[in-house]
Amino acid sequence: MTALTLRGITKSYGAVGVIKGVDLDIAPKEFVVFVGPSGCGKSTLLRMIAGLEEITGGDLLIGGKRMNDTDAAHRGIAMVFQSYALYPHMTVRENMGFALKFAGLPKDKIDTRVNAAAKTLGLEKLMDRRPKDLSGGQRQRVAIGRAIVRQPQVFLFDEPLSNLDAELRVHMRIEIARLHKELATTIIYVTHDQVEAMTLADKIVVLRDGRIEQVGSPLTLYDDPDNLFVAGFIGSPKMNFLKARIDGDRLVLPEFSGQSLPLPRLATRPVNGAEVTLGLRPELFRRGGPDALELVIEIVEQLGGETFAYARQGSGGQVLTLAVEEGRSLQPGQSLAARFDAARALLFDTSGQRLR
Repeated sequence: MTALTLRGITKSYGAVGVIKGVDLDIAPKEFVVFVGPSGCGKSTLLRMIAGLEEITGGDLLIGGKRMNDTDAAHRGIAMVFQSYALYPHMTVRENMGFALKFAGLPKDKIDTRVNAAAKTLGLEKLMDRRPKDLSGGQRQRVAIGRAIVRQPQVFLFDEPLSNLDAELRVHMRIEIARLHKELATTIIYVTHDQVEAMTLADKIVVLRDGRIEQVGSPLTLYDDPDNLFVAGFIGSPKMNFLKARIDGDRLVLPEFSGQSLPLPRLATRPVNGAEVTLGLRPELFRRGGPDALELVIEIVEQLGGETFAYARQGSGGQVLTLAVEEGRSLQPGQSLAARFDAARALLFDTSGQRLR
């Protein structure tokens, strides 16, 4: 299997820098997901790996070999795009085998690879259909099959599920996860959907403005973010952020009538009086108990297996998102006393960096 290394990778369009010095190691068989807001450079970085965008600076190594100046066709990479990009006049079989036919492989080898990929993807009964006769999910599987038959060293996926409806996205996530285990190959996957990132990735790379903010496993990024940006980007619903001030062993919340709460345990205590941001995941809240925040519920989301309440203190207070256990009886306008586990709360300084 193939490892992939990026060292000081940059990309500029004239005087405009898009990728600003990316260093990253991707291990063989690893499933790595690039996430970040629109315009952060994740698709550009993927296209640079594929050879579809020229690398301005730095080194790209695939299997230990520098690939900066190697043509895309010779990098041992196959890419699946957001658009299916299937030939409308060709059957499924012809679409999947076209690249192999173009490369001059014998027909029997093409048939062997295409049939094996079709079996893996459950396409056997669709091989004589044309793209117009397929659903969106089926077209995406054909596009993936076209990549599989090339037997690449690395698979690249550029937001492959964004054109599918919600139910199909869930189904295709499962299919891609199963495919990764079956093929045991390296995958790099770009998405703006953090649910895809959390459920698929061995390792997530969070990008912002052409730079890597943090790299880690999904749960590491969720539980132990390095800064305010990662904490707010990873997680759905988003983390709650409250302005706070250090007062000895307590945190004073100016937006909650100056109420004070226990200070989370830190290796280095902030200076007394320092302004900080308190980060609280919705699931950290519990109903009632000491140091509870007195809130009024505005909106209740009943999702069947879980309940989210959006509540604030007073008419002009900050809205908090709470995951409420046994919350099916909650109603808008109802009072709710909510406390949280201080040991799992996060603190950030004024620059947005995590206090540990």
